[in-house]
Amino acid sequence: MITKATLQDIPALNALINSAYRGESSKKGWTTEAHLLEGKRTTEEELTAIFLDPKNTFLKYTENDKIIGSVLLIEKEHQLYVGMLTVSPELQNSGIGKKMLAEAEVHAKTLGLSTLSMTVVSVRSELIAWYNRHGYVDTGGREPFPASDIHINVSDKPLEFIHLEKKI
Repeated sequence: MITKATLQDIPALNALINSAYRGESSKKGWTTEAHLLEGKRTTEEELTAIFLDPKNTFLKYTENDKIIGSVLLIEKEHQLYVGMLTVSPELQNSGIGKKMLAEAEVHAKTLGLSTLSMTVVSVRSELIAWYNRHGYVDTGGREPFPASDIHINVSDKPLEFIHLEKKI
């Protein structure tokens, strides 16, 4: 079931998002960034700040009272930004991500928005291809990957974000 997440969900969301993107647990799924980045993908403090911004909506996918998927949706001018799309590593490739993207489109339409946008790390060709299959196209926009104490680049390739967009 997909519903809106609440502040009480932050510990579970933090654990889920970090387990899917970084560290050993993420290697069970195909969306891992462990070969590119060390550190955490997010923190409870960052998630709290996200929840407190009224332009943000976090959706969660729950099964048997456990959060197994999530996505951050941010109202930005004339589009809906899609971020932190996450599925539990053990359940990736089961259609949950596709359902979360579909729900993001429903949310955009509810807000009267006809464009969804996102950024993806440039070297994630398999992930970019997955988004392409779901109607997202490369806009040509690029931005540097942020250097920080949380996102530690361990790749031998320079990282940048590419901008993807989908019209609905």
